[in-house]
Amino acid sequence: MKPIRLIFGFLTVGAWTLVSRVLGFARDILIASRLGDGPVAEAFLVAFALPNMFRRFFAEGAFNTAFVPMFSRKLERNDGAEEFARDAFSGLAGVLIVLTLLAQAIMPWLVLAMAAGFADDGRLELATAFSRVCFPYILLISLAALLSGVLNATGRFAAAAAAPVALNVVLIGAMLAAPSFGLSTGWALTWAVPIGGIVQLALVWRAAAKAGFRLVPRRPRLTPDLKRLAVIALPAALAGGSIQINLLVGRQVASFFDGAIVWLSLADRLYQLPLGVVAIAIGVVLLPDLSRKLQAEDEAGSQNAFNRAAEFALLLTVPAAAALVVIPVPLVSVLYERGAFDAEATAATALACAIYGLGLPAFVLQKVLQPLFFARSDTQSPFRYALWVMGVNTVVAVGLAPVIGFSAAAIAASLSGWTMVWLLWRGSRNMGPAAQIDARLRQRVPRILLSTAVMSGVLWFTSQALQPALSDPGWRVLALAGLVTAGLVSYGLCALAVRALTLSDLRMAVRRG
Repeated sequence: MKPIRLIFGFLTVGAWTLVSRVLGFARDILIASRLGDGPVAEAFLVAFALPNMFRRFFAEGAFNTAFVPMFSRKLERNDGAEEFARDAFSGLAGVLIVLTLLAQAIMPWLVLAMAAGFADDGRLELATAFSRVCFPYILLISLAALLSGVLNATGRFAAAAAAPVALNVVLIGAMLAAPSFGLSTGWALTWAVPIGGIVQLALVWRAAAKAGFRLVPRRPRLTPDLKRLAVIALPAALAGGSIQINLLVGRQVASFFDGAIVWLSLADRLYQLPLGVVAIAIGVVLLPDLSRKLQAEDEAGSQNAFNRAAEFALLLTVPAAAALVVIPVPLVSVLYERGAFDAEATAATALACAIYGLGLPAFVLQKVLQPLFFARSDTQSPFRYALWVMGVNTVVAVGLAPVIGFSAAAIAASLSGWTMVWLLWRGSRNMGPAAQIDARLRQRVPRILLSTAVMSGVLWFTSQALQPALSDPGWRVLALAGLVTAGLVSYGLCALAVRALTLSDLRMAVRRG
């Protein structure tokens, strides 16, 4: 059985996720330029969010949370892992086919559940039409997520991490090709979503088949293992449901402010860059690694994996969060302000971006702490915590919206993120040595914070000096590149100087890769 190389896994998943996020920026820049923050853009974003919401609920949020630890343990014991994966694949496909057919019948109500503000204007009809085309994506991407879990559990991360790149390539290609086929940008994007899902599923299915897991759907059957999987997955599904309710609350708040769905979505894209690169890498690699180490009763190895994941997360995420807070306007204006996207939209998006930045470390630390529970098949505790977080999010978002407007949704998201971290941390204190902080992490956290403070000062002063260039259409891209480079260099040099990062760490990562 192929061993999981933790640092190499982080780097592999992180690198492919970075490529996907960069292409996602290109996609969103095209959308902002061609559709601005108008009704077509909002209708598409809601339509695209629907299958993605259910995907996180069924596949990544619940099913894989239960499936990956069980599959990893079966691999460790050589106990019918392939048969279990085939049964899970068939069962998930059956459930999602029924869900897709049901959704088609009640689509207008699903759209209103996402954005009640659409009820009194033409956005509802357009969003409903877009959603009926986009929704089958849930079947394709959820099966791809299960296959990705199979690959990740066997220590093969590249194909699963590369799959999202394919979706962005298809979406960008559709927008560029739309005029040649006489299609509007909105409809081109809409049809590209299920096509991109087919490409993603084909990519990971082929990789799984090459790894020895040729999963072909068959008539679903309820085996004892699937019954256990369902029992474990149900609390995770409920927890995933509460998380999706948090997102729904934010989107509902935004739907009552013209353009706010676009502003929040574009701000989300900016903070999703570091969140995706770091958090997805950690979540994908850490869960199967911890599951296998705990099965082998390797407490020391489990503790090291947990602490190095936390260190990796903070080293990359804290400076990224600071940058989103210190220079949101240059980031948003250079990336998005063109065509139909004006200065007013830039200001609103930058505000949301800065607020999300305050919550970014929390969103990543959740991915470090959750595997401590999931690797032990404990999905009930995260579910209880998610209910508390749902209450916090709803009270803050709905309560503040009449006072401060759409930004209440972003504030609620960041505050909820830190609430979940605190609850997960408190709940992990009785898990023994595997969940304890080691001396190296205690030493490095203050050094990371110091390096981030130095970088923040450099970013602020440099942004002031480059303000004329950042406002000049001919120079702004180069000026932003210089600003980001100044931040990276100052943080890297300071981190090396105070030993938040050492050259031996880098050499060890290369050797392990």
